[in-house]
Parts: sequence; structure tokens; C-alpha cells
Amino acid sequence: MTKGRVTVIDIAKAAGVSKSTVSLVLQGSPLVNDGTRAKVNAVMRELGYVYNRGAANLRQSGSKSKIIGVVVNDLTNGFFAELAVGVDMVVQSAGFVQFLSNTSENLDRQREVIASMREHGISGLILSPARATEAADLKPLIAAGIPVVVAVRNVPGAKASSVVSDNREGVVVGVEHLVSLGHRRIAFLGGFRDTAVFDERLAGYRAAAAVCGLDADEDLIVDSPPSRAGGAEAIERALSIGNRPTAAVCFNDAVAFGVCDGLRARKLEPGRDFAVVGFDDVIEAKTAVPALTTISVDPQGIGRRAAQLLLKQISAGKAEAEAIVSSVRLVVRETCGAANGSPLGRTQA
Repeated sequence: MTKGRVTVIDIAKAAGVSKSTVSLVLQGSPLVNDGTRAKVNAVMRELGYVYNRGAANLRQSGSKSKIIGVVVNDLTNGFFAELAVGVDMVVQSAGFVQFLSNTSENLDRQREVIASMREHGISGLILSPARATEAADLKPLIAAGIPVVVAVRNVPGAKASSVVSDNREGVVVGVEHLVSLGHRRIAFLGGFRDTAVFDERLAGYRAAAAVCGLDADEDLIVDSPPSRAGGAEAIERALSIGNRPTAAVCFNDAVAFGVCDGLRARKLEPGRDFAVVGFDDVIEAKTAVPALTTISVDPQGIGRRAAQLLLKQISAGKAEAEAIVSSVRLVVRETCGAANGSPLGRTQA
């Protein structure tokens, strides 16, 4: 068996068939019987062979792939739609197209779509990883020399480039703003505890609470799916504790919208009876009623920066890991109850 990249010849030898038979299996030809097809496929899985369908199609013309893979964990969240728009703005102007896929936080689905993208010969990959993604999941891509940029969520130990927002600082300024408005019982609502983003944002919440002298009440930390439904669930739980909060910093804007829904279900008005701060500043944040006070991370900007970093690596022909941490800013609107101005002098919109 040859060392390094597994070839069609390696597969043929291991399966005890001819090279042409392996090629027919790869092409899905009906000329191969089911038993032989199953045997060849089993050997390919065992050896970790990835059929580069795009490269096969391009060999005759001598062209290079102009496809960028973009894999996100939750396309139902408007944040990721905006991120994809940012990516498209950059790659399209460079003559590339994006191959977009959603994993719905499913690690097996993520592996499947990445494998499919590799078959089609992507030039690089932008990945917002599903929960529980590990460095080992990215190792085959990196070993194959395919540039990878991880966006939004870091993958500890992965030798890949990353573009993330300053999650800790964002929650710090959100809590400080609420304290400046007189709140002392401030909750942190939403998010999955087994993600790096949750850890970073929770660290910001704890740091701000300590500096501002707030109670270290664990009941005020309520995790939930980072969705609108999750936000409604989180505020219901938060309001059920004895000494309930008067304000909350939410894991993201989707959770914040759900919190507002849950408040109204209890006949409470966001921004008047309870202060709400989101995180992301998606397009709907400004047009919501009441308009959402939030931490702006510029999702389209993250997409643009991720795409620029990926194209830089593709152009250089090598994937040297770089890390970008995007700055954040507080955008004061109506849901915090201070629509007429920010005591911290932050941006108002």
C-alpha cells in the first residue's frame, strides 16, 4: 500500500479488482454487480478514500475548482443567512460560487456534507461548526491542504483559521449598560452550554457581575436552545424563581425575540416592565416592535472577513492558520428602556 494519499490503484489492490472496476463504482455504473460494489465501497471507507468528483470533471479541461464550501449549524437563524450573504459578496466578485449547506447542529450531517463538498472539489471551506465538533473532524481537510476558516464558533486545537466576535466583551458591555439603568437582578438567558461561544459569553456575564457587585445567583443563568422558542422557554423559567430578574442579556437576538414573546404572554412589555438586550444585531433587530437593544457583531462583516481570509489562503496555495476577533458595539434601541440615549456613550440606532 502506498503512503500518503490513497489512490484508485490502492483501492483496486486492496479489493482484489481492476482499476477500471473501481472507476466504474465511483461513477455509479450499473455494469458492476452489487457484491463487488459493496466490497469496493467498504475498502474505500476503510482506507479513508475521498473521491474528488470535481477534480475528475476538471482534469480534461485543466481548470481549477471555483467552488467555496459554506457549512453553517443553523440556517433558520437569520444571523447565518446574513453571514452567507457576506461570504457571497466576496467570493462572487472573485469569480467563485458558494456551495451552502445547513447541518442543524447534527455532527453526522456535517461530516456528510463536508465529504460531499470534497467530492465536488471545493477550493476551500468556511465552517460554522455543529455542537461537539472536534479538531479531529477538521484534520482530514487540513491534511489534504484544503484551506479551512472556522467562523462564529472556535474549535479548540484545530489548526484552522478562525473569524469570531468578541463574545466576552459584548456581554460585559450589555450587563454594564443594564446596571447603569439601575438593574441589579440581571439574567443571562439562552444558549447551549456545550459550545465555546456560550462559555465566552457566560464568562463576560460573570466578569461584569463581579465588577458591578451583582449577586452571583446561578438561578439567573438559564440555558436553552439558541432560538426564538428557546428564548420564550428561558424567560418563563427565569420569571418563576423567587427573587426574579428585572432585565436580561440574551445569548443571541433569536433568544431575545423569544424573551419578548414570553414577556408579552405574561402581560409584560419589553423595555417598560423588563429590560432585554440581545446579541448579534440581525436585520430584524432594528425593525422589531419594540426595536431590540443588542450587541452588534455585523454578521455580514464576519462573512466577508471569513471569505477574504479563505481566498487569501487559496491564492497563496497554503493554509497558514490566522485568528481574527471582530470587535463588538452596543446598539441602544427600545427593549432596554433607554431608547433616548446610552449612558455609556455607546452607539444609538
